[in-house]
Amino acid sequence: MKLRGLYAITDSQLLADGRLLPYVEAALRGGVRLLQYRDKSDDDARRLREAQALLELCTQYGASLLINDDLELAARLGVGVHLGLADGSLSAARALLGPQAIIGASCYASLPLAEQARAEGASYAAFGRFFESHTKPGAPAATHELLEQARARLKLPLVAIGGITQERAPALIASGASLVAVVHALFSAEDADEVEQRAQAFGQLFAHH
Repeated sequence: MKLRGLYAITDSQLLADGRLLPYVEAALRGGVRLLQYRDKSDDDARRLREAQALLELCTQYGASLLINDDLELAARLGVGVHLGLADGSLSAARALLGPQAIIGASCYASLPLAEQARAEGASYAAFGRFFESHTKPGAPAATHELLEQARARLKLPLVAIGGITQERAPALIASGASLVAVVHALFSAEDADEVEQRAQAFGQLFAHH
């Protein structure tokens, strides 16, 4: 699968009260091909249920599901995983999930971390945050220059994350982002139709590059 386009990440607050599945389905209808299920709670039964339901939707729309920080759940469902620095070894994840799985790595604002992630078998390197972010206030800031350097050195799909809007995305894509990861700019919508329209608008930004 070619890793390019809008990368949607779920948020348990924004998608509470029954919004998770209809909003995600709207995003998939709007063209999202990569979805990360991010839920930091310790309600394992609910997380399994939600992840299974999301996997069904992704399968229906030809998209790929990744689980944030939970290798065990990813292995159980046979899907990919996204790991932060403290979430365990990328090479162990690759060994467990196999050569086809999409395995993402948070590289913050560090090119050496991204080079290490590539060596350990990551499918993409995620840099961020680029702007003030609702999800991770106070994370280290990444720059357009970092993306350009990474594009030249890594030969790996690059994900930009952190406060990205439709207005800010084009410059990041031009600097080398293969994917833009979005939470609020996609899911803080009034209804599912608006989510679908936002997803389509993000997708069109990639068509222009």
